[in-house]
Amino acid sequence: MHKLDRYDLKILRILAEDGRITKSALAEAINLSVTPAWERVRKLESAGLIKGYRAQIDWTALFRSQQVLVEITLARHTAQDMRRFEQRLSEAPEVGFCYATGGGVDYIAMIRARDIDHYQRFIDQLLLEDLGIERYFTYIVTKTVKVDALGAPAELDDSFATN
Repeated sequence: MHKLDRYDLKILRILAEDGRITKSALAEAINLSVTPAWERVRKLESAGLIKGYRAQIDWTALFRSQQVLVEITLARHTAQDMRRFEQRLSEAPEVGFCYATGGGVDYIAMIRARDIDHYQRFIDQLLLEDLGIERYFTYIVTKTVKVDALGAPAELDDSFATN
């Protein structure tokens, strides 16, 4: 567990929203001078709490594609079977995200495909590779309502500070 104070939490919140903020603007936003503010950013990076900075690209504006959500259940739940399946999906460029879940299904993944045929060929290939997929359910994304993959949790406030 990392010890964070209110300044650290503010920095994380701000950088989650604007990773390109200038050092001086960040310092002003958290009410510290530039050097201490930037030292805190470096400390958070070194601790692995800030994993990187990236641009959010609207790929749909450049390429026609279809997003598909898929629920996947494996036939066996051994560590080896799950590792093999997770490794394969981690390496697949079609997979936008994949979450292991508790409850009725083992995994939920988002697949980016050129079209539905491309998606189905991808799934067929996974089935041919004998990854232990028992069943899968496909959900076609018809509209994006909200995307906030990088934002801070809504309940994050100063009560999370540890010193």
